[in-house]
This record gives sequence, structure tokens and C-alpha cells, in this order.
Amino acid sequence: MKEDPTLPADARFETRAIHVGQDYRSETGAVIPPIYMTSTFETGNPTGFDYTRSGNPNFRNLQCTLASLENAKHCTVFASGLSAISAILFSLKAGDVILSEQQIYGCTYRIFEKVLRRFGVTIKYANLANSANYDLIAQLKPALVWLESPTNPLLKILDIKALSAAAHSVGSIVAVDNTFASSLLQQPLDLGADLSLLSTTKYTNGHSDSLGGAVCSNSDEWQEKMIFAQKAIGLQPSPFDAWLISRGAKTEAVRMERHCSNALELAKRLEERKGLKGRKSVRSVNYPFLTSHPQYKLAKKQMKAGGGMLLADFGLSYSDTLAFIRRLRLFTQAESLGGIESLVAHPASMTHASIPKETREAAGVTDGLVRFSVGIEHVEDLWADIDRALAKK
Repeated sequence: MKEDPTLPADARFETRAIHVGQDYRSETGAVIPPIYMTSTFETGNPTGFDYTRSGNPNFRNLQCTLASLENAKHCTVFASGLSAISAILFSLKAGDVILSEQQIYGCTYRIFEKVLRRFGVTIKYANLANSANYDLIAQLKPALVWLESPTNPLLKILDIKALSAAAHSVGSIVAVDNTFASSLLQQPLDLGADLSLLSTTKYTNGHSDSLGGAVCSNSDEWQEKMIFAQKAIGLQPSPFDAWLISRGAKTEAVRMERHCSNALELAKRLEERKGLKGRKSVRSVNYPFLTSHPQYKLAKKQMKAGGGMLLADFGLSYSDTLAFIRRLRLFTQAESLGGIESLVAHPASMTHASIPKETREAAGVTDGLVRFSVGIEHVEDLWADIDRALAKK
């Protein structure tokens, strides 16, 4: 991360999000750096650019911003969250072992099973919220321990600090997918992780209008690996997407505050209906900052707030759950998350459809599970929308 002498050393997240990563504007006095929509650069230019696949001013600005927000020394940006995942995984070799949390993003599971196994990488899965399974790290001595916290979609919270300590005791690298938490709510590197990755498509950008990913670290060696992957495999973003994500990051803090407050309020109201009978009843509610969450204390310790993701099971069948989702008006049925608008997903048929039914159900992704990405609309309007859709079930 490039140090900015104009910023106070103790500048807070909100200030750094706006003022870090503002280079390449001195020639014109532009308040916001422009988009460098060029594929190539004249040889010998003072900034050292040659070809956008291997670097662009918009990439460098975003990398500086995200490194600051993640409290990292380095950051490399990619074309998507899955590109960021791929950049890490492509550093592995035949014979390596990955120990992964059993609840992971469906596309991560797919690349593990459909790609890595073909190249001789072994993947083991375990419930890493259970400390009894930490012994697997010592037994397997994995090249990589793969974590999500909160997990997708069940919002399980993992003890990043304890898992990192266990992994480092046997020389393993720890990667944390920080997408659900966001850079505002959690900094995995401060908790001991080696790599923190983001789908910047989500909360970093926050407007559902660009794709991007990032990997942050404090390791010079891993930074070299990420730069190599970006250039050699062609995982770079477009300059326009990088510019859009830089713009979005400037408002991440204020957006996340509303995401979190809305999600917590909806979670509390839904939980009040647990055990009731009738159309508006709720079987279960899952949100990290509800006291009923199994890892509530850890979530409070590890995160600044509970995030914008909320799970609920209304006790409906597969078909009735889909019917409920389609009755919602303000929650658009769509994959992805983290945008200003509210979305709703049915993990069993959408985000986790690629995972075999018995595997996903064993992990807790049932046919009746509904995943809300709570936006920044007025919370009373969102609650009225859920209430109305439930009344007709």
C-alpha cells in the first residue's frame, strides 16, 4: 500500500475510503481520477505502465484503497470474486491438500470439485466452527485452509484467530473470503489470516453495476503470486469496473451502516414470530448479531456489526418457498448480494444448486431456506413487503 503523507496516520475507515487511491489526477486538477480506457501505454512512461493486462492506473488506485481498508500491505484486483479465488487456487500444485469449511460459496465448491481435483489437489471439508475439528489441521497439514466468515449462505461465524494459529503451527496458509462481512466490519489479516479475498462486486462497490475481486495480504511472496496470476492467466478487471468500484468504496461505510441496521431490525421482528401458528409464523431466523445465533459472542468479538445478510425458514415446502419469494415486491429474486437494493434468493435452487442435494442439506441448506440481502431502503417498507407476502402463503 502506498503511504499518503497528506492523510493523518490515524485516519479512520470513512476518511481513508475517500482519500486513499486518488493518484493520476495532478495534471488536470480533477477531483476524481479519470477512467484510463486504454489497452496499451507508450514505452518509457514515468509510471511504468505497459499493457493494461499487467497494470492500469485505475487498478492501482483501487488496490491502494482496498489495502488501506483491509489493513493490508498489498492488494491485487481481479475481474470478479471468482477470479480472485482462482488466483489463489492456481498457486497450488498436484499433491497439495485444502482443508475447507464445509459451508462455502457454491462456485468455490464447484471449482474445488470440478477443476482442482482433476489436477491432483485433495480437498477435505469439515465444520470448522467446531473446535474439535481443529485437530484435522495438524493431521492433514494442508497447504491451504479455506474459510468463509460469515459463511455463505448459513452465516456461520468461524474463529479466524484460533484457526489461523492452528494453521500456522503446521505451516499452512489461511485464506478468508471476507465478502459477506465487508472490509468495514471485519479485517481478517488483523485476526491472523494470510489472505483476505473479496468479491468487490458486492459491498465494496455496492451498486450492482460492476464485477470485481481482490486479494489482500501482508506477504511480499503472495503479492508476487497474485500479480503473476493477474497478468499470466488474464484475470484483470476492466478499467471502467475498477473505476466504478473505487467510486463505490467511498460510500461503503455509510451504506454498510444502513444494511446492518435494516437487517438487524428485520431479524428481530421475524424472530418474534417464532413458535407462532398461522400464515405469518417463522420456523427459524439466522443473523449473526441476534443473541440466538450459535456464535453470537464470537460475532460480536470479531465483527463491528452483523452485516446485511439474513436467513429465514418459514416452514414451507420447496414450491411454496419459491411462491413466497415471487410475491415479494421490494426484494428482487436474484443471485448476488451487497447492492443498495434488496434481493432475495432461494439457495437450494440458486446459489447452491450446483452442490448435490444430500451434501447441501447435510450442511444445512434446506429446501425451505430463504436468503435476504437487505438493502438500504426504509426498513418499514421492507418489513411491510415481507409481512404482506407471508400473509398470502
